[in-house]
Amino acid sequence: MSAVRRPGREGPDVSVVVIAYNDAERLPRAVRSVLGQSLHALEVIIVDDCSTDDTSAAARELAAADRRVRALRLPANSGGCGAPRNAGIDAARAPHVMFLDSDDELPYHACKSLLLTAEETGADLVTGEVTRLFEETGTTGLWYPELFDDVHVFDGIRAAPRYFLDALSTNKLYRADFLARHGLRFPEGVHYEDSLFSAQALTLARRFAVVPWPVYTWWLAADPATPSITAGRHRIESVRDRVTVARLVDTFLEETGNTDLRTAKDEKFLRHDLRLYLGDLPFRDHRWTAEFAAAVTPYLRTLTPEAHAAMPREQQICHYLLGAGRFAEAAECARTLDRPHLAPRHVVHQGGRTYWGPLPPAGPEAAEGLDITTWHLDRQPFTGGPLRHEVAHIAPEGPLLRILLHTYDPARLLPDAGPLTAELRVATTADPLAVPFRYDPAPTGTDGPSAPRTATIDLDPRRIPLGVKGFRGRRHPVIVLDRMGLTRTDPLLVPGDLTTLTLHPARHRLRIGREGQGAGRLELTWERTGVLGHAEAAAPRLAAVHRGIHRLTRRVTGPRAKALTYRELQRLPIDDELVVFEAMEGRGYTDSPRYLHEELQRRGLPLRAVWSYAGSRSSYPEGTPLIRRGSWEYVRTVARARYWVDSHGFPLLYGKRPGARYLQTWHGQAFKHMGFDVPELRLAGAERRRQHRETVARWDALIAPSEEFEKTFVRANGYTGELLRTGLPRNDPLVRAHEPEQRERAATTRERLQIPPGRKVLLYAPTFRDGARGAGESIRVDLAELVRHTGEEWTIVVRPHYYERFTVPRELGHAVRDGREFIDVNDLLLASDALLTDYSSVMFDYANLGRPILFYTDDYAAYRSLSRGTYYDLAEIAPGPQLGTVAGLAGALRDLDAVREEWAQPYERFRRRFNPYADGRASEGVVKLFFEGGGPPEPGPGANGPGREGR
Repeated sequence: MSAVRRPGREGPDVSVVVIAYNDAERLPRAVRSVLGQSLHALEVIIVDDCSTDDTSAAARELAAADRRVRALRLPANSGGCGAPRNAGIDAARAPHVMFLDSDDELPYHACKSLLLTAEETGADLVTGEVTRLFEETGTTGLWYPELFDDVHVFDGIRAAPRYFLDALSTNKLYRADFLARHGLRFPEGVHYEDSLFSAQALTLARRFAVVPWPVYTWWLAADPATPSITAGRHRIESVRDRVTVARLVDTFLEETGNTDLRTAKDEKFLRHDLRLYLGDLPFRDHRWTAEFAAAVTPYLRTLTPEAHAAMPREQQICHYLLGAGRFAEAAECARTLDRPHLAPRHVVHQGGRTYWGPLPPAGPEAAEGLDITTWHLDRQPFTGGPLRHEVAHIAPEGPLLRILLHTYDPARLLPDAGPLTAELRVATTADPLAVPFRYDPAPTGTDGPSAPRTATIDLDPRRIPLGVKGFRGRRHPVIVLDRMGLTRTDPLLVPGDLTTLTLHPARHRLRIGREGQGAGRLELTWERTGVLGHAEAAAPRLAAVHRGIHRLTRRVTGPRAKALTYRELQRLPIDDELVVFEAMEGRGYTDSPRYLHEELQRRGLPLRAVWSYAGSRSSYPEGTPLIRRGSWEYVRTVARARYWVDSHGFPLLYGKRPGARYLQTWHGQAFKHMGFDVPELRLAGAERRRQHRETVARWDALIAPSEEFEKTFVRANGYTGELLRTGLPRNDPLVRAHEPEQRERAATTRERLQIPPGRKVLLYAPTFRDGARGAGESIRVDLAELVRHTGEEWTIVVRPHYYERFTVPRELGHAVRDGREFIDVNDLLLASDALLTDYSSVMFDYANLGRPILFYTDDYAAYRSLSRGTYYDLAEIAPGPQLGTVAGLAGALRDLDAVREEWAQPYERFRRRFNPYADGRASEGVVKLFFEGGGPPEPGPGANGPGREGR
């Protein structure tokens, strides 16, 4: 970035006010983060709030070392942040002002990037993302990242009232004349002054801008002795200050004629200020909770009904229970906040409604605040419905821990009899300890949905793997349930009065108690003792030795050692019968490698198959030889195998030996740019491009599903080897969907998903967004609105890309299913009645079924221009309608016959263009060509044959 200077103007462009109190150690770090900014034309104003340590001396030294620094000292300690910041405003000389706390930092380009944005937009203030840095672990997180998704310019807060959530003052740059014109000052004598100042600034700003990059680093101290002033949520005074400031904001809105913003501000209070304390309720005693309720309940009654209604239902229930004085139940409910799979202990069904029970003495008429009918507990699927596992009792039984488990199941997910396996798992290494258990038979005469299922679990801590060097740290056991191949993993909670236990397994001290945050899970904490403990205590003296051992261990067991071993193993004779299979980089038994493996088995060829896995082994057929991806056994197997078969890419670390043959099946047609057509690779350095060419050069054969694939993917990757023009083996089941085996597979999938009889299934399978993996941005359809439109006719199965995160909202569990448990997407394709996608290659596969394909493409322009780009204009090739609203999508679903009729010809052109070889016998053809060296099979019932489903 170039320097920012106004022609003919002297002095700083930005004044950064750094406030400090008794923080001599951290103040220099904060100030250096300002002086080292890419913007040099700035000044630092240190305001010492009358510290009693060496802070004042540290400030004077910093000022003496750099003429851009000025040091001020207040005559008396103000007890808060308002007075020193106000003093900084008065002393600022620059046309723009920022604020920094002495325990935090500014990123390198913070000042310049905010200043440039202010100058370009004319905004009164510019706000940016905050990075929260957890000092103890070194991990980071973002502050309300959904607010900072892109560059925005808003003409006032009414254009974006959600920014009331952006209540920090330190992540913003302000025009000094804007502050002066409105007399904006921080309140003094009360904490959480940021909330009032920010609300006033955002309300009064004629225009404000938003930037999506971090402009502030908020250090969260590991040392509990050095927290920030406002970090003590355990103090009731903290609660009262929050409420006081919220009332001051209300007064400001009323006095300035902005009462129409009250609902947005109230939502901010409920969603942020109050929510912080609600999450702590499970860890507070009755007295504290009573004082908390007394502090907040009167104010909650003044908030708008619209703000209350905008909160998640479980938070509304917390509000009700606090107001009713039911504090123990409020704490129980607080454990479920943001945890849709966590059930209430008790529910009551009465008058066709369901309530978080028990009901108040006045009956259902007074229990509207407890109504959870919209959760549809009687229609929840096994994997998505709510359960609650609690430790009812735990005690030592000799060397064992005997755990009495209570499982609350108001949705009736657990069958009284039938296929259910249950385990308690504890993981300290890659191979967790699994302790199977069975639930006791449900006793007769129990209280319906409120009676827990019980089980006794004997956990032997001595069997928990702790590694050769022992283990130091915390772990939280989980309950894992499996039904018909579908698995769910849930936390194991403990009551608030659990007495901490201590055991002494070999060379360790093990404490069993409750975690101090979150939902209050069972927590196991290990400390090394004996020889291991002495070694740990001597760690400061032996640090250099340990680092040397660590480096040696990495040399002996790390990637370089494995690469050297791999090369040596290639001196051994090749194993002519060994085939190593890998799909989706080891994620499961799926994609084309699965169907080629099954074809080899059907043909009885003298070959021995081994599969690579990287996570769960549950999707692989029983008896399948497995090796962990990246393990020493993996190195040995890959080095000796005659054949490699995969759908993504074996690690480049392992070069292909002479005589080995590598079949690349790839995982679909190309719609978005691939290979050297992707800007990230095309513009990469020479070494990165060389590595990619080397990766592709290992392939001996590549399956080509169409000529279009050759024009796009093959060309873009510079592949010049053998092409097997057979179609994709993974599409064989789709072409043969009419056959009994595939119909049974579809029926089994619908049963596992618990699709109600008579319901249609819409498979929603969007692709990921470059630069936003794991952010949830690809799930663009408003599922709640879609469910309201589709009523009782459709169940929506969401299958996001495996890069993406997704959780079914609690209120939608009756009509929305999570499809990620199905490793092979063909299960879901076969079970669905229509596909909803965006830019995923699943569109090409699904066309083999002949069923309707709908596209939700509300971000198509941005996707094509801002992402990696596409080979085709979707509007020119699409076999179905492109939709940008839920109403339009619902309309298409209501009249699929009209969609089929309107799109029949484009659909047929699409299928012929992208699936010309799909005849249901691709697996047979690939095996014959690659493994047997023969020609392709005789044509069977292909795309135009009688086996294809009618549309």
